[in-house]
Amino acid sequence: MRDDTLSDHRRRRFLRGSLAAGAVALPLLGQSGGALAADGQGDAPTLPASIRALQPVAQRVVPISVDERVQRLARAQALMDQQRIDAVFIGAGTSLAYFTGMHWWNSERLTGVILPRTGEPVYVTPAFERSRTLEQIKLGSDVRGWQEDEDPYALVAQVLRGFGAASGTVGIEETVPFFRSRGIMNALPHATFVDAWPVTAGCRRIKSAAELALMRLANQTTLAVYEAVWKALAPGMTEDDIAALVTLAYARTGLRGSADVNIGPAAASPHGSDAPQRLTEGTPVIFDGGCRADGYTSDMTRTVVLGKAGDDVRRVFDVVLKAQTSALQAARPGVAMEALDAAARKVIVDAGYGPDYTYFSHRLGHGIGMDMHEWDYLVRGNTRLLEPGMTFSNEPGIYLPGRFGVRLEDILHITADGAELLTPQSPSIDQPFG
Repeated sequence: MRDDTLSDHRRRRFLRGSLAAGAVALPLLGQSGGALAADGQGDAPTLPASIRALQPVAQRVVPISVDERVQRLARAQALMDQQRIDAVFIGAGTSLAYFTGMHWWNSERLTGVILPRTGEPVYVTPAFERSRTLEQIKLGSDVRGWQEDEDPYALVAQVLRGFGAASGTVGIEETVPFFRSRGIMNALPHATFVDAWPVTAGCRRIKSAAELALMRLANQTTLAVYEAVWKALAPGMTEDDIAALVTLAYARTGLRGSADVNIGPAAASPHGSDAPQRLTEGTPVIFDGGCRADGYTSDMTRTVVLGKAGDDVRRVFDVVLKAQTSALQAARPGVAMEALDAAARKVIVDAGYGPDYTYFSHRLGHGIGMDMHEWDYLVRGNTRLLEPGMTFSNEPGIYLPGRFGVRLEDILHITADGAELLTPQSPSIDQPFG
């Protein structure tokens, strides 16, 4: 479920977890007052055996090939032809990485790529960044630089005129900041500007075999990390102790990842709480997060308990698992996306946790790929039809205010004749990893 637009407390947790991946992590944990014990060799606590047992997986990452990026450009150009778009501007972000292999931060200095309806892409970047741009790009080689005292939008307009778009139709990728879109529009006043999402989403929402392999690896790694951390839980741990263990576990695999952790009443809110939390036996714990493999992300939620779960927790878990299964069974090409939400919600409401959004307070799922939240959404009112190659989170939950919450999340892949999950479901609260 975790949204890429992290709240402040999530950013703080991410930074604390990132520290745990470095050499200073274990001493920091030892000073935190949590339940991780020192091993007698200085002040660093012992890494739990279950985490030490994790194996590296980074060597199994197969990057997206240049040939596939060429196919992506061809697909984008076919969509541009259908939409009568002469060229598309894409700025820093995941769509830039998707088409070109180039990873760039958004800043006040314009960097981006212009995809024409025909021909090779053209990159626009600060002149002092030209060599770094050439190092990164996997598609094309035409990189044009602008000096610090020059107008970058005039350079973009010049490129667009070269593609015959001076009075044509230009698409702007949907995450480009407004000030940048305005700058391009002002520099090319006779052009018509449109949202480029039919092109970007039209390409990215359908995953290739190579993309699915990366997503499957990332999700399987997350599952292994969660199981290792579950086996390492001990009474008295804080949510930050547990989140740091998750980050340490990912470091063993060679992939970078993190998780939000919420315990007991804090788990009764889908995105948790800033309130201090400490683990006790019988209390539900929710892990929610993921890792990346060549830019493709996992997103998984598991609800676990240290020790024996109470009957109330067991009942809620079983209902949520049944709801997740119902959505999986409803998924196949040609079905409206809203039908999956309806299938899961009916199970939860029929079990007495209703009506409607009362206890299952969010949509069933979101698209996923290079971004943790992508097109489209499994929610009431979305009548778009499922297609083979689409991927979504399947994450029903029940949240009981002041008590606890249960959510289960796996990634759903629409196949040619049905659907699959990229990881096995959590079978029970007693054996959450089978």
